[in-house]
Parts: sequence; structure tokens; C-alpha cells
Amino acid sequence: MAGVQLHRETLSCSICLDLLKDPVTLNCGHSFCMNCIKDHWDTEDKKRIYSCPQCRETFMPRPKLLKNVMLADLVEELKKTGLHAAPADHCYAGAEDVACDVCTGRKHKALKSCLVCLASYCEEHLQPHHQAPAFKKHKLVEPSKNLQENICPLHDEVMKMFCRTDQQCICYLCSVDEHKDHDTVSAAAERKQKQTELDLSREEVQQRVQDIDRDVKVLQQEEKALTLSADKAVKDTDKSFTEMMGLLQRRSSDVKQQIRSKQETEVRRVKDLQEKLQQELTELKKREAELKQLSLTQDHNQFLLNYRSLSALSPSTHSSTVHVRPLRHFQDVTAAVAKVRGQLQDVLTETWTNVSLAVARVDVLLTEPEPEPETRAEFLRYSQEIKLDPNTVNNYLLLSEGNRKVTLMYEDQSYSSHRDRFTDVGQVMSEESLTGRCYWEVERSGGGGVCVAVTYKNISRSGSDECRFGFNDKSWALDCHHNSCEFVHNRIRTKVSDVKVSRVGVYLDHRAGLLSFYRVSDTMTLVHRVQTTFTQPLYAGVRLYSFFHEESTAELCNLK
Repeated sequence: MAGVQLHRETLSCSICLDLLKDPVTLNCGHSFCMNCIKDHWDTEDKKRIYSCPQCRETFMPRPKLLKNVMLADLVEELKKTGLHAAPADHCYAGAEDVACDVCTGRKHKALKSCLVCLASYCEEHLQPHHQAPAFKKHKLVEPSKNLQENICPLHDEVMKMFCRTDQQCICYLCSVDEHKDHDTVSAAAERKQKQTELDLSREEVQQRVQDIDRDVKVLQQEEKALTLSADKAVKDTDKSFTEMMGLLQRRSSDVKQQIRSKQETEVRRVKDLQEKLQQELTELKKREAELKQLSLTQDHNQFLLNYRSLSALSPSTHSSTVHVRPLRHFQDVTAAVAKVRGQLQDVLTETWTNVSLAVARVDVLLTEPEPEPETRAEFLRYSQEIKLDPNTVNNYLLLSEGNRKVTLMYEDQSYSSHRDRFTDVGQVMSEESLTGRCYWEVERSGGGGVCVAVTYKNISRSGSDECRFGFNDKSWALDCHHNSCEFVHNRIRTKVSDVKVSRVGVYLDHRAGLLSFYRVSDTMTLVHRVQTTFTQPLYAGVRLYSFFHEESTAELCNLK
């Protein structure tokens, strides 16, 4: 390609900058188009001294010009091989450029557009506007392809007025005809008003940018403090547990896992909010740049046209300021562990709850708690893809659809032995834990019963009641069978619906201790809500059963 460009430059006329036409070569060795050099020398006839436009060598008398046949043949060959399609010179208008309206043949790039002439001019043809008094009051702006939009389509006049009634640019004839009795002003006056509104909008954007910058810094500091506190808590509790022996060693691992899980949850909340703020900050800065660019538009009509197309500034999605509660972090965890150091027997029964609750109470941001969603669209914002854990599935259940569907079977599936597998009850739990705010739906079919549940991971895996969802203090379940539903927790059954529920929506706000079950159809109907304190991460669970060998399936719906 470099060679192609070299040939083109060699065979170009330095006067018109295009390929040579009827090339002639002067005695100094430089070549030009015959018409280009003739026109040049015609301007020098009065002086009777003729010069080369390239090296300034002079000739007397005017040389006789003869066509350079060899150069002419090279130019033709260049055209035939298509090499003339090399990149255009920077002074010529390309497809994306505004072309000069005066240039003939190959047009040059426009340097300015005139709002009075409604035409664009290159540097050469713009000179009269700079030199002639007649053009002194003409308004020159940056090159624009939209000049014709300034012409009234009805009267073919320049639109210098604005109709506030119809919110459009008009010409003078429109103001006394189609827009008679309307509220009309000059385009300049309307621009002035809109410019004021635009400036106010820019100020609002700038203020929001400053607010978000401040909030991001607060979040960064809080993330660092949270991590330091968590690290110190791990160190202190580890020291306390090191002094314990035997059974307390297992509790040491439990509390470290809870702290790290809580740390991960809170850090994720901080980072998620940072990302949201950063995204809004980027959008606001982009909007500020657009407003600034529009503010610099010199063409009043173009300004008004573009201003009308501006979309409204979206409201902020967060509180104006991020507040942080007084540091509480994980110090309570350390204190709780130290307090129970000498109470070994109580730790294994009731007092152990103090440690778990201390971790659960760790809180960072003093932001207003988000209300529970009301519409299905709002619930779907928190939808989470859940897959069932093959290592927990009972031998009489079959997983399918990428471990999202479970079917009650009447033959042993002969799964391999695993310590997490439910051995005595036809149920299965999810692979991943559920923390924060999450939502999922379960579709049931067949005549058998389906129990939709949430459970702690340390639920028993054997025993007819010890491991059954809802029949202990480690799980909460909505039992759907035939045309009714019961809520079950810690062996207490509460009838909550006399209507058949085919699709169950489950909403969990782990931090707020909120668990809600919904009947999902054309609308969402609340079936039962639980308000409690969750001391461990939760897992989704499903139990299938049948008294008369009916078919029974449950599928975790794909909501993405």
C-alpha cells in the first residue's frame, strides 16, 4: 500500500492535487496538468516572467507546452489497475465530511457553514465572507450537513422564529399564516430560555456527580474498615478457640466460616453499590458532555431541534448520601466468644446462638431498607438461578433439566453413597447458599405433594422427622398438596390456603429475616410470610411425596 501511495503522489499535480490530466513537464523537471499550468501562467502575463509553482524557477519567454506522453500513459495505467482508489488527500471531502457547495469536480472539505447563505464553504471559497463587506453580518458556524433543516418546507424561507404553542421552528410567513395567534418568539429568544434550562440541568448533573464521588469514597473507606475488622475478629476468635479443646475446635471452624460469609456478603453489598454508583456516574458524565456539546451549538435552530430530542434526566437510583452506622462490625463476635469461653456445656446448647446472632447483626450501611417487591417484575429483579445438588438427592428422586427438575420415582436410582445425601425422605437441596435478597419460582405438576422449603445446611440427613423439611427448627416449608397448602416449621403445621398452588414464588431477604411464599398466576398472591432471624446461610429445598403412587414433579423455573 505504501508503494501505491508513492505512485499516486508522483503522478499528482501539485496545483490541483489530483492525478495529472494531459501532463506537461517543464525544463526544471516538474510536471503539471496542462490546463493548471496555463491558468497559472495566465496570471503572470503582465510581468512577462513565468515561474514554476513548485521550485519557483523562472522562464523567459513563456515556454511552449508539450504533452508528456510517457506520464500520460502511466496515469492511464494507474487508473486501469485501480490504484487511483488510494486514500483521498486530507483536503478533499470524504463520505463523512461536509463538502464545499461551491467546488466543482472533486469537492474540498468545508471549513464553515453560513446560516444566511445556507451553504458550506472550503477555505478558498470562504474568503469573500471574510473580505467583502456584503457578507459581514452573515453568521458562520462549524460545517453542518443539516442546513436545509433551517428552511421552511411550506414557504421556502429561513426559519428564524419558534412557535411555543406547537414547539417547532417556523418562518415569518408561518407566524402570520398557519401559526397565527400562536405564542411565537424569535429563535434567538427561545434559545436563550432553553439555554437557561440547560444550564440548570448541567448544574444538577454536576451536583449529582459530586454527591456520587463523595459516596464512593465513603464506601471505599468502609470496605477497608470492614475487612480490617473482620480480620481482627478472625484473629481474636481463633485465639479464644485455640484455648478450647475437643468439641470446641469444631465450633471454632463454624464461627470463622460465619464471619467470612458475613464479610463476603457485606463487602459484596458495598461493591455492588459502588458499581451502581460508578455506572450512574459514567452515565451522568456522558450526559454532561452531551449537554455541554449542545450548549456550544451556534445554530439556534439546530440547538432547538436537538434540545427537543433530549430525553428527560433519569432520577437517581440511590439516596443522595451514603451513611455509615457507628462501627459495630465484628467486635461483638469476639466478645461473644470470650464470654462463652468458660461455659462449655452451655455453648453446645443455648449460648452458642449468641455467637451466630452477633455475626448476623454485623451491618455496614445506614441506607434505608428496600421495601419488599410488589409486582412480579419487581420480584424478578432479584431472581436467582438455582440448581439442585446431586450429592443430596434421595435415591427415589430423579434430577433432570440441568439439575433444575426433580421427579418422584418408584424405583431405587442407586446413587453412590455420600454423607450429604438424604437417606430416609424424598427431598433434595440446592448447591449454592442463598444470602441477601433473592427470588425463585417452583412449578409443580402431578397429583402428589410438593414441599417448597429453605433450610440450613446442617440439617440432619437421616431420620423420618429429624431431616424432613419443616419438621425441625432448621427449615421452613410450604407444603402444597391437592387443593390446599400448609406452612410447616418446627413440627407446627398451619393451613394457609384452600386454593391449589401450581407455581410457588419464594422471596427471601436473609438480612431482614423475611421469607415469603406466593401463588404465581396472572398475578402474585401472598400465601404466607415469615419474619424471623436467620443465623446461618440458607439453601433452597424441595420434597416430593405421594400416598397413591401419583406422578409428582417440581421444577425450579428459569427466570432469566
